[in-house]
Amino acid sequence: MSTDGRGASHWFDDEAGPVVRPYAMTRGRTSSAVQHRLDLIALVVAEPHAEEADTDPSLSPEHVDIVELCLEAPQSVAELAAGLDLPIGVVRVLVGDLVDAEFVHVNRPVPPAELPDESILRDVINGLRAL
Repeated sequence: MSTDGRGASHWFDDEAGPVVRPYAMTRGRTSSAVQHRLDLIALVVAEPHAEEADTDPSLSPEHVDIVELCLEAPQSVAELAAGLDLPIGVVRVLVGDLVDAEFVHVNRPVPPAELPDESILRDVINGLRAL
């Protein structure tokens, strides 16, 4: 270890990356109540009162970062993970916390089984063309 002349030792440098481990950010949790419903493309939308998130002492800085990104525009879970440089699993747990605290809500994508069949859409298009 080197010292800077003032007696303080440097045990990491700027390139070392985050010092807080992902399990510390989630308080050791690997899932949340809503996590099983969080697809990578699920949109996270800030609630109207979410601007107060930075004053809530129960939220971590990562929670507040997620809320701030969602206040700018709805974000997918994948976009949040990329924007914050956090693992998807961590983002899912943190978003679950924010849903429980009612700072955000999640709009889930339509499951493929509920989408209209392509043949039905073609029939509709052909019917419209025939008019």
